[in-house]
Amino acid sequence: MLQYELISLENEVFRCYIGWTALLVLKMFPMSLFTGLMRFITLTFANPEDLMSPKLKVKFDDPNVERVRRAHRNDLENILPFFAIGLLYTLTNPSAFLAINLFRAVGISRIVHTLVYAVVVVPQPARALSFFVALIATAYMAFQVIAAAAF
Repeated sequence: MLQYELISLENEVFRCYIGWTALLVLKMFPMSLFTGLMRFITLTFANPEDLMSPKLKVKFDDPNVERVRRAHRNDLENILPFFAIGLLYTLTNPSAFLAINLFRAVGISRIVHTLVYAVVVVPQPARALSFFVALIATAYMAFQVIAAAAF
């Protein structure tokens, strides 16, 4: 397959990559809204202008707000590298079966990670397992990209 054909909707690997990428973008959008919702529920505001009453004080330490913020930050630290590596991996013309299942593994595990970390808190090892599935899949793709680059 020629390089320009790899970035085409005719390529099932690329099609799967853009599908999971779009789904993960849509998964990350509500995290900001969820943080704001938690701030209102707990009346925990980080900026004086956001205080809804003169009786309220600026607070940075509500555990529920911080849990959602950490989950969102974890998404940014792990999903954004997947976007770059996944695209580069697609350009290596990988096995469709392997690539599609790696993309699925990253996507599903990141969704599960958010659910067990920020939505319905589940004891470990649920969060760790979902974190490491995505990390290992993304690292594997990165090593394959490096091997293909052969610099």
